[in-house]
Amino acid sequence: MKIIISPAKKMALCQEDMPVEGMPIYLEEARILRGLLKQMKPEELQKLWQCNEKIAAQNIVRLKDFRLEENLSPALLAYEGIQYQYMAPQVFSDKQWKYVSENLRILSGFYGILKPLDGVIPYRLEMQARLKNTRGKDLYAFWGDRLYRELVREDKVVLNLASKEYSKAVEEYLEKETEYYTCVFGELVQGKLKVKVTQAKMARGEMVRWLAQEQIDNPEKIKDFQGLDFHYQKDLSTPYKLVFLKEKKKEEAW
Repeated sequence: MKIIISPAKKMALCQEDMPVEGMPIYLEEARILRGLLKQMKPEELQKLWQCNEKIAAQNIVRLKDFRLEENLSPALLAYEGIQYQYMAPQVFSDKQWKYVSENLRILSGFYGILKPLDGVIPYRLEMQARLKNTRGKDLYAFWGDRLYRELVREDKVVLNLASKEYSKAVEEYLEKETEYYTCVFGELVQGKLKVKVTQAKMARGEMVRWLAQEQIDNPEKIKDFQGLDFHYQKDLSTPYKLVFLKEKKKEEAW
């Protein structure tokens, strides 16, 4: 079973004593994207990145010294978003690292698809960025079906824990033989399922940590997840859409 997750906007060089165990499979494509970014003016980059001047300036400095083979960090330790905080790979056991190395894949606008211990550098390029290239008007056109092909090359069972922005890069090319499961984390509000973005990010990270701890390799077992008070809801789910609702804590009696 392969698990896909989104990256995070915020990145940093890893301070952990964890060695890199390979390079991204689409490193040459990343070089092409680096070249396109370097050709852009500062104001064009800020618009592409959809950020303020301070963040744009920081990333422009990074871009000037953008060497893809130096000062590398393991991908799973380089991202700093909420999902990664709740995943807490810094405290993974050897057993958990082995599991995620074999099963977890990070979708990336810049690198395409990453294994947890692939060597990366901090970058800023979201999958939805409208970066014109020789293959089309955006990164979805640039990557085409390559991310999907690489994902299912060894395993036709996929668990989607990525945001729609990133899962879109895979879902467009799904074939019938692929078992593609998506987890939805939400609450019932006035009888309707509502997904709160921050809670969903927390739950995705928590689930990855739990999957690695329990060594889950059967999609049916995913339903046993109860982290952060989320519980599987059979009546709201379909065979390939697994819905988890957050249990509301009862108010303490006076």
